[in-house]
Amino acid sequence: MKASEIKKGNVVEHANGVYQVRDIERSSPQGRGGNVRYRFTMYSVPGNAKLDASFDADDELKEVDLARRQATFSYKDGEAFVFLDDEDYTPYALDADVVGDAAGYIVPDLSGCYVQIIDDLPVGLQLPQNVAIEVVDTPPELKGGTATKRPKPAKLATGIEIMVPEYIGNGERVLVNTATGEFAGRAD
Repeated sequence: MKASEIKKGNVVEHANGVYQVRDIERSSPQGRGGNVRYRFTMYSVPGNAKLDASFDADDELKEVDLARRQATFSYKDGEAFVFLDDEDYTPYALDADVVGDAAGYIVPDLSGCYVQIIDDLPVGLQLPQNVAIEVVDTPPELKGGTATKRPKPAKLATGIEIMVPEYIGNGERVLVNTATGEFAGRAD
């Protein structure tokens, strides 16, 4: 498949290894005749070693077939996060380094996750687009302030900090976009 067709989350073969594409930067050339370049931030599967690589739009990359199993977060076992397959309850243990920044979005019984599997090994995790997390510490709303809605920092139950609108208070559950880490509304 061409570099220009690859999307975030795809798993490809490169440099005798298998890598998951986590981020894609497209650079357009200045002037005529230049080629569009794609800079991929990739992580090795398994192992999670970071690699930055640049490709021309027409460079061919071989996509690796990986299984995706819908799973629900069950519990933490030491440093590992254990997810249970929604169909047959197979446990998939993912090490903290594989989970990476996603750990900040993993709440008890989080469903709608996909565990990525290559050769029966769980190698990656895809989170649902939005996750509801409780606000545990945020400054109170300023009374009598200006009418502008200023965002303020809020610490969430999982330990991450995001910016939320002023009207959000402690104990409220908010939706967080797992791709951007941004406030996505109140959770019901």
